Amino acid sequence: MPSFFPSFLASVQEWQARRRALSALSAMDDRSLADIGLSRGDIAFVVKGGAPYRPCAASRTLASPANSLTSRAA
Repeated sequence: MPSFFPSFLASVQEWQARRRALSALSAMDDRSLADIGLSRGDIAFVVKGGAPYRPCAASRTLASPANSLTSRAA
């Protein structure tokens, strides 16, 4: 039971930090968010600890389903 208070305090401090980050990011305009690589829809996900989905260059060069069908037919 002695470890309850420190872990509870850490949880409250983490929650407060997330709330401040959410508030700060939400106050930014769309251009400023784009400058740091975020969109307005990314804010809640990023604050919760995730990273926004950004397809890499390699995924853009993969064959689309339509292209793969034509290559099988040949």
